Amino acid sequence: MVNRTFLKVAKHPVGIESRVRDIFQHLNTGRNDIICTIGIFGIGGIGKTTISKEVYNKISYQFEGSCFLKNIRETSKLGGLIQLQKTLLYETLGISLECHDTEKGINVIRQRLCFKRVLLILDDVDDLVQLETLAGARDWFGSGSRIIITTRDQHLLNISKVDSKYEVKRLDHNEALELFSWHAFEEDKPIEDYVELSKQVMQYAEGLPLVLTVLGSDLRGQNINYWRSTLDKYKRIPSKNIQKVLCISYDGLDDNEKEIFLDIAFFFNGQYLDHVVKILDSCGFSPENGIKRLIDKCLITITTYNTLWMHDLLQDMGREIVRKESPKEPGARSRLWFHEDIRHVLEENTGTNNVEGIEVILPEGNDHDMIRLSPKSFAKMKRLRFFKSHGAYFSGRSLDYLSNELRVLDWSNCPLQSLPSNFRGEKLFDFKLYRGRIQEISGQFKNLTRMKFFECIFLTKRNWIKELDKLACDSV
Repeated sequence: MVNRTFLKVAKHPVGIESRVRDIFQHLNTGRNDIICTIGIFGIGGIGKTTISKEVYNKISYQFEGSCFLKNIRETSKLGGLIQLQKTLLYETLGISLECHDTEKGINVIRQRLCFKRVLLILDDVDDLVQLETLAGARDWFGSGSRIIITTRDQHLLNISKVDSKYEVKRLDHNEALELFSWHAFEEDKPIEDYVELSKQVMQYAEGLPLVLTVLGSDLRGQNINYWRSTLDKYKRIPSKNIQKVLCISYDGLDDNEKEIFLDIAFFFNGQYLDHVVKILDSCGFSPENGIKRLIDKCLITITTYNTLWMHDLLQDMGREIVRKESPKEPGARSRLWFHEDIRHVLEENTGTNNVEGIEVILPEGNDHDMIRLSPKSFAKMKRLRFFKSHGAYFSGRSLDYLSNELRVLDWSNCPLQSLPSNFRGEKLFDFKLYRGRIQEISGQFKNLTRMKFFECIFLTKRNWIKELDKLACDSV
């Protein structure tokens, strides 16, 4: 038995127990002569992940190996299917897979797990390729295994031919009011003067646990006038627009907290808390207080592994907030993540001093999409703090300018032969190059805490590294 991690579930698990019992009826856990797959589906924010975590905690001890692969939809966008395969093998078998090819990963999973009784939970799947890569067939796993898939797409479950499907329904009125009350009043029902106001809030939460949690946390400790003012804002929002309801909680943050929220939404979801705190602190924020405030408002949580986690509905809300900063010209926004926007900004040199972070995320199938860099591509981005690119390909051999405000430079397939002469890297914390053409590096890098150069076969000049023992260096 390799992995016995206990997963952190909701602080107030209202309605979860009855839904877990329903799922147990589909799992047939008493039978070890069959392999069973079950699909859990429902809209975003309905509680699929929370319920599947509770199932995992209750039954994982019954299996020879167990693994909970979270947030597969977002991880796959970052080209992380190989990493998910590695996690699956490590948590079920305790082995480390060294490969850069999902086909090899498939073969290892199939060969090594076919005689092992495992519990595998695939959380937030949105593409058949993800299933084919991680759990392509029942005979990949030993008799008695259980595979649970959570998704928003019921059609995906039909295509994959799961044995059973379970739809997570919205909380009923009593469950919704209880969950909201725990977050708003820290007890199971509204306090006397707030009963009617609480019932009005129910109309806008639509029985979604995520929304009830965020709204309750936002209203906790506030006076009646604040409640009425907030309800007036809800009333002006078009019906069914959950994102705009959630945005009211964001609007209640101060400027420092808003910046931290957006940085997490764009760049740090799933990252280790300690490392993120150091980076945000170097940016002049107050991360300890800001992150605590975001946790108190249930806009983020800290996982069992001490990583930051933000629900994808809240992450999408953050992206929409930034898009509205400049709807027509992405180069005037503070953060960029949509690959076509990034292409436009870098190829047309439309970046401005507003741009603080860029993360290139290629959609599936666009592995060889080329972004054409010119020497001036980054010239106007004086405040750029983060640049991350995984999987994208770039043309161009040199840049005239790169911001000295950079805290994170994480660039696979980097086409540059050298960094710009102006770039000192004094504020850089995280420096990673993967399969690049870089030949020499110069800089001061006095704050560097993470460094990784992998398959940088042209790199020969690295005399600037004076104290390797202080850095996490791999393959320099």
